[in-house]
Amino acid sequence: MASLYKESCEKFTELLASPAAVPGGGGASALVGAIGIALGDMVGELTVGKKKYADVEEEIKALMVKAQDLRVRLLQCIDQDAEAFEPLSKAYGIPKDDPSRDATLEKCLHDAADAPLHIFDLSCEAIDLLKEFGAKGSKMMISDAATGVAMARAAMYGAAVNVKVNTKLMKDRDYAAAMNAHVEEMMAKYTSEADQVYDSIYNYFEN
Repeated sequence: MASLYKESCEKFTELLASPAAVPGGGGASALVGAIGIALGDMVGELTVGKKKYADVEEEIKALMVKAQDLRVRLLQCIDQDAEAFEPLSKAYGIPKDDPSRDATLEKCLHDAADAPLHIFDLSCEAIDLLKEFGAKGSKMMISDAATGVAMARAAMYGAAVNVKVNTKLMKDRDYAAAMNAHVEEMMAKYTSEADQVYDSIYNYFEN
């Protein structure tokens, strides 16, 4: 499979809008998360070197290293999500009287849920980093931290529903319940955190 995340923005969105099986919601969420954390990195880039922020410069630089790594990992998740979904789409085509169908389908469902779960967890990491960029970065740039955290929140939500569409169909209900519980616990925490970060920056610009 050709790398999806290396496609142009025009081509990627064209593929999203097409009847092709991939990319889909998981890949779109990963891209949105990568864009969100890239905005945090930009805040850092435009903060370092400023005398006013010299006391936090080393912290900002450390955040930027983490942000750059996270952006790459989220982009790679676009392909990982596609690679996990394609076998599932084929598994649904296995005849219902084939004795291997249930086991194959179950494995594919696990793999197809694992990919967006990874995107989900990385999006939560992005929210943590964007919180720091918003608190320590240049006040001239924190609107981009707010935009980034809004995008990371959206990526988290998109990934979450792509986990649940697969866990709902699993026969191993204990596995599905554990995965769902993780998503719900993290969503409660990081929805609140993302909203607080966004609101604090949004309200900072009130006249």
